[in-house]
Amino acid sequence: MSSVRNSGIDKETEIFSKRLERHHDELRWLYMELYGNDSMFAELCDCMNQFYLERKKELKKRDRDREADQGWYKKNDMLGMMFYIDNFAGNMKGVESRLDYIEKCNVNYIHLMPFLDTVEGRSDGGYAVKDFRKVQEKLGSMEDLESLADACHKKGINVCMDFVMNHTSEEHEWARKARQGDGEYMSRYFFFDNGEEPAQYERTVPQVFPTTAPGNFTWLPEIGHYVMTSFYPYQWDLNYKNPRVFNEMMYNFLYLANRGIDIIRIDAVPYIWKELGTKCRNLPQVHTIVRMMRMIGEVVCPSVLLLGEVVMEPEKVVPYFGTVEKPECHMLYNVTTMATTWHTVATRDVRLLKRQLDIVNALPKEYVFLNYLRCHDDIGWGLDYGTLMLDGIGERSHKQYLNDYFQGYAGESNSRGELYNADPITGDARFCGTTASMCGVEKAGFEQDRQAMEKAIRLDVMLHAYMFMQSGIPVLYSGDEIGQVNDYTYKEDPLKAADSRYIHRGAMNWELAENIEKQGTVEDEIFNRLGELEQIRRTEKVFVSNADTWTIETWDQSILCIGRYCEGEKLLGLFNFSETDRTAWINETDGEYVDLISGRKMQAAGVDVPGYGFYYLKKM
Repeated sequence: MSSVRNSGIDKETEIFSKRLERHHDELRWLYMELYGNDSMFAELCDCMNQFYLERKKELKKRDRDREADQGWYKKNDMLGMMFYIDNFAGNMKGVESRLDYIEKCNVNYIHLMPFLDTVEGRSDGGYAVKDFRKVQEKLGSMEDLESLADACHKKGINVCMDFVMNHTSEEHEWARKARQGDGEYMSRYFFFDNGEEPAQYERTVPQVFPTTAPGNFTWLPEIGHYVMTSFYPYQWDLNYKNPRVFNEMMYNFLYLANRGIDIIRIDAVPYIWKELGTKCRNLPQVHTIVRMMRMIGEVVCPSVLLLGEVVMEPEKVVPYFGTVEKPECHMLYNVTTMATTWHTVATRDVRLLKRQLDIVNALPKEYVFLNYLRCHDDIGWGLDYGTLMLDGIGERSHKQYLNDYFQGYAGESNSRGELYNADPITGDARFCGTTASMCGVEKAGFEQDRQAMEKAIRLDVMLHAYMFMQSGIPVLYSGDEIGQVNDYTYKEDPLKAADSRYIHRGAMNWELAENIEKQGTVEDEIFNRLGELEQIRRTEKVFVSNADTWTIETWDQSILCIGRYCEGEKLLGLFNFSETDRTAWINETDGEYVDLISGRKMQAAGVDVPGYGFYYLKKM
C-alpha cells in the first residue's frame, strides 16, 4: 500500500518539477531583477510546491485537461455573466441553488463580484479587502465557495473572482500593524513622515476620483504619517518593491485558485508599481509582476486564467497580453469599444465604432477580449476625440451631449439613468444605468407605451446581437437577460446613497424572471430572443475567438456591417443604430445568403434593415 502511495507522490513531484523547470530560469531572472533576494525566491518556490501538493485531485485533472487544450476559452460556446452574490441570490448557497437558471441562460462563466471580507461602509463595493482568505460573513464561507465551485464545474461552468492586488483595506492585518508603528508592516505600504515626497508624487500622478476622493495620499494624525491611497482613503496602496508583499500576495492568489477559482480578475493592474517622478501607471515593472504571476499559475494551477482590468484603448492594452513567447494576461476587457457603442447609440453614427472595431480586428488572433454592453461600473466617455474633432465634435461639448442624452434630456432620447462623479469645473462626468433603461425599456414601461416598448426591446436585442459578433467573449450583467431596469432604492440606503453606480446594481428580481415563461412579456421577449442568439453563437463555427473578423462599408452612417469567416464559412452581421429604416449598400456578390434569425434567403446587396433591426446573414 505504501509503495502505491509513494509512487503517486513521486508522480506528483515529477509533474510539478517539470512545470517548474520549464519556467524556473526566467522566473528567477525576473525575480532577481526586481528584488535581488535569493532566499525569498527559494521561499516562493517552496510555497508553490506546497500549494500544488494541497491542490485537490479534481482540480489537478482540470489542470491536465486544459494543458492539453490550451485554447479552451477561445471557443464559441463561451458566454459570461457577472453579478454581486447578495444581489443575485442572497449568498453563495443561494447562487448554487440558481445554477439551473444560469445554465438556462447559456452561461458557462460566472464572475462573482467582490466577496472577500471587507468593512461595511468602507468597502468600495468590496474592493477594499480586509482578509484575502475569508468570505464576507453575510455571503458565506470558504467552504461555501469551494462547494459552489465544485457544483459549477460539474455543470461545465467556470468561476471568476476579483483579486485586488493594488491595495488592501485599512483594516487589513498588515495595515493595523502598520498603524501601530510596526516598521516591517509599514514597509508593505508607502508611508512618509512629512509632506515633501507625497507632494512630489502629486505633481505627476493623476487622481482617480478627483471629486469624491481627491489626491493620492491620506494623513494619519495618530502616527504622524502620510500613506499612499490612490483610490479611497481607506484603501492603502501596497508596496511591491518589497518582496514580502509580492510573495504573500502570490500565496493569496494560489490559495484562492485552490478553492476552485478558474479565472482570476486582476483589479487595477496598471497601478501596482509606483515610481517617483512618473504617473505610477503602466510602468515596466507591472509587466514583470504579471509575467511572474502567469508563470506561477502555469506551474501550480495551469487551468487558471488571468483576466486583466486595464481601462485603456485596445491598442494600448496590448502589452498586457505579453508576447507569444512570454505571455502575461490570458484575457483583457474591451472597455473603449463598450463606450464607443453607446456613443453610436446616441449619435446614430457608426463611423467611430467601425474605426474602433478595425483596430481590434487588426490585432493578433491570440488576443482574447471580453466584450460587454455594461458592467458593475460607470460608463466613462474615453472616446477617440482626435478622430471626432475632424468632424467638428469637441470633447467637452460631446461628453455633455452624451450625458444629457442618456439622462433623457437630448437627442430625442428614451434613455434613463444618472451621472457619477460629475465635476462641475471640468464638466466631466460618467454615466450609470442598466442596458434596458438606456435602451428605453424603463421609460416605455413607465408610460405604458407598447409601441415604444417594442422599439426599446429591438434596440436592446440588436445591441446584444452586435456584441456577440465582436471578436472575443461576450459577458452579460445579471438582469440584462430579462431587461431589468434601474433600481432607485439605493438612495434609501445611507451606505449607498452617495454612489449612483448602485442604480444599475439592483437585486435580481426573481418574480420578473418567472415571466420568461409568459409569452408576450418584456422578460419573455428579451430572454428568448437573446437565447436564440446565444444558440446561434454556440453552433456556428465563425464565432470562435480566432475567426477572421472585419467591417464592411455600408455607405449609410447608421448601419454597421461586421464579417466573420472560419474554415470556409462566412457570416455577415448588419446592425441599424437608427430608429428609422435604412439600407446597407453592401454588394457581396459571392452567392446567396440566409438570415439565421428568420430563415429567409436573400442577397447580401442593397439590404433594407428596419429601425434598430439586424440580420445575421450566412453564406449558403
